[in-house]
Amino acid sequence: MDFLKIIGESKLQGSIGISGAKNSALPLIALSLLSKEKVTLSNLPDVVDIKTFFSLLNMLGCETNQLDRHTTTIVSKTLNNTKANYDIVRKMRASILVLGPLLGRFGYCEVSLPGGCAIGARPVDLHIKALQKMGAKIQIQGGYIIAKTKNGLRGSVINFDKITVTGTENILMAAAMAKGKTQIINAAKEPEVVQLCKVLKASGIEISGIGSDEIEIYGTDMQPLNLPTNIKVIPDRIETGTYLCAGAITNSQITLHHTNPTHLTAILSKLEEIGFKMDISSDSITIYPAKNRQAFELSTTEYPGFPTDMQAQFMALATQCDGSSIIQERLFENRFMHVSELQRMGANIKLKGNTATIQGKSELFGADVMATDLRASSALVLAALVVKGKSNIHRIYHLDRGYENLEAKLTGLGAKISREKE
Repeated sequence: MDFLKIIGESKLQGSIGISGAKNSALPLIALSLLSKEKVTLSNLPDVVDIKTFFSLLNMLGCETNQLDRHTTTIVSKTLNNTKANYDIVRKMRASILVLGPLLGRFGYCEVSLPGGCAIGARPVDLHIKALQKMGAKIQIQGGYIIAKTKNGLRGSVINFDKITVTGTENILMAAAMAKGKTQIINAAKEPEVVQLCKVLKASGIEISGIGSDEIEIYGTDMQPLNLPTNIKVIPDRIETGTYLCAGAITNSQITLHHTNPTHLTAILSKLEEIGFKMDISSDSITIYPAKNRQAFELSTTEYPGFPTDMQAQFMALATQCDGSSIIQERLFENRFMHVSELQRMGANIKLKGNTATIQGKSELFGADVMATDLRASSALVLAALVVKGKSNIHRIYHLDRGYENLEAKLTGLGAKISREKE
């Protein structure tokens, strides 16, 4: 098993390119199940989750052809299986995204209950209730969601009790195959959802309310879609935020290219509040060293609020800010597992319920630490950049799920980081 060895007290400089967004690529890959013709996806991140999802499509009978590290073609007309097996689905929660497309197009599917990061309950009951409202008969049996319809799904009013990104995406794809109009109330507004909506619209689907919390969509009554032949995945806003935190925690000047700053309003505002100056263009961001880094408060919430996927990275940054920072996690009840590992490095963090109080500035020391989920892994990498001595970060397969060439990108900025074998 691989681990990362990082020598601390690094000063970074230079520029790197941001990869495509994993969380946008995954629903777009699922959407290809609805296409009449071959679809080419470009700007795909070269990460494990993408490869896992393509393995799932192959299992279903789709033909995939990787043209290069970031471009793959998908042919779904060869699809001959509507059962998403446990062996694949257990590796990644986003596999649930095939539920809506398979049920909508074929009227029957079996999808294993998903696995993935252990950051708390992310139940699929919201997906199931919405599909039942659209006429699906669903039972859970042997660890599988078994779903069927008599004559296809029918349009309905779906009012989510809680905002759900994958739930919104699943129902959007199911609704594209349904008969009549579906209205989604309390829909997620994330840029990844917006891209999915725009691709559906480009496919000829009548859809309104894109980017709002209320979306209307008219389905094709189980007819395949004319998806665009070439779809480019949007830049990864969480990867962008993570590398901005790398510049911030080391108090360095770095530039990030191939990104979309309009998707990062909450992150950029918080960095400015802490004391950082930035130059921002349409597709790049440069962050400069701060004279003073002030403590801050943040609460995670749905887009366009502060993203839960950046909470751990900002906690690492808080250890180097002057004063007492407060971070409230409002979306997932078990997303502070990185706290004990940061404490092993010398961080002064106190937990009370869903609130963490971080006292800075802390002098951190190298240690052996263990990654517990994808974003917690990146927080440990950030902290390791500024510790005294050497840190070994274990179980980095979590990192490989969502960050492309992380050690190569950081090395290019001047970090002393290497991948080693246990």
